Amino acid sequence: MNELKNFLQNDNLGNSGMNYLIFISAIFLGLIFKGLISKYLSKLLYSVIGNREKRVGQNKFDELLTKPISQFIMLTFIFFGANKLSFPETWNLANVEEIGTKMFLSKGFTIIYIYSIFIIIKRLISFFGILLQKRAEESESKMDDQLVPFAIEIIRFFSYILLIFVILSEVFNVNATGLITGLGIGGIALAMASKESLENLLGSFTIFLDKPFTVGDIVTVGTVTGTIEKVGFRSTRIKTFDRSIVTLPNKKMIDAELDNLGLRSVRRVKFYIGLTYDTSSEKIKNIISEIQKIIDEHPKTNQEGVVKFQEFGSSSLDILILYYVDSPLWEDQLEVKEDINFKIMDVVKKNKSDFAFPSTTVYLQK
Repeated sequence: MNELKNFLQNDNLGNSGMNYLIFISAIFLGLIFKGLISKYLSKLLYSVIGNREKRVGQNKFDELLTKPISQFIMLTFIFFGANKLSFPETWNLANVEEIGTKMFLSKGFTIIYIYSIFIIIKRLISFFGILLQKRAEESESKMDDQLVPFAIEIIRFFSYILLIFVILSEVFNVNATGLITGLGIGGIALAMASKESLENLLGSFTIFLDKPFTVGDIVTVGTVTGTIEKVGFRSTRIKTFDRSIVTLPNKKMIDAELDNLGLRSVRRVKFYIGLTYDTSSEKIKNIISEIQKIIDEHPKTNQEGVVKFQEFGSSSLDILILYYVDSPLWEDQLEVKEDINFKIMDVVKKNKSDFAFPSTTVYLQK
């Protein structure tokens, strides 16, 4: 018993055994209770914030919040235990107010501690973003689907600015209020953003004001064609028809020539078929007439189809086929085009003609 008492009272590297015991116990208790406390706090937060909203369940909330809360609790236990320790006076370290080891450790831990709180706030923003996205999906307006992710990204952007001001104020004793007054939020945002980022930001506002497209529209931008998945703070995400995701800067979405296929009520189909040169004019007229009838009578085309004998090609008699599918959807266009193509093949075969292919005739002189 006396040995334990002596251990707790004896000084070792400037700290008593009791101080070391408190430090180790704090870490040990943190490892044991961080999971339980974080789960309890997560449930408590959910009961206050998300319990009324059944669109996003408790499991998703716990997935977002449990880990960052657990990290924050562990840091709190470490902070409590470390406060009981001190550096040996024989090391002659500079005070915490002066540049040196104590200052770096103190300010470093404070930054980490503040950042752990910021992560919790960031996860709460993500939760509200998911919640608002669920509401937007239930509404009929496509603009809601586009506006919610954009608004969440703006909130996240300014939360990072807030984090920087808090660190400057609490860690480095900078007068953040004076800095905000002197520069203004807008000036700080411009100072932090590069020229390209600023152009993309302005492009995103242009997209929302002019509304050249909304989430769900099918667009063609340059060589990229696909469905608008998300309009973000700096870029727009497009899902192409081969299921790949293409991310384009908002500046390019504004500057490039953009064709919003979603605004069309119809989709155009235009192509040529080439018949062999041994096809008679009578057969060509019959083929044209029958193809025209197929297009006009198809339930998913309008009455503006055109089928004409266009020109004498290098190895074929070329017939122009042009019609419109009564749907803005690419899938409907593919279905109708396939159906009509099969019927065109039957018409050509029925009239005892054939499709031409590139050929070369070589004459040999004896």
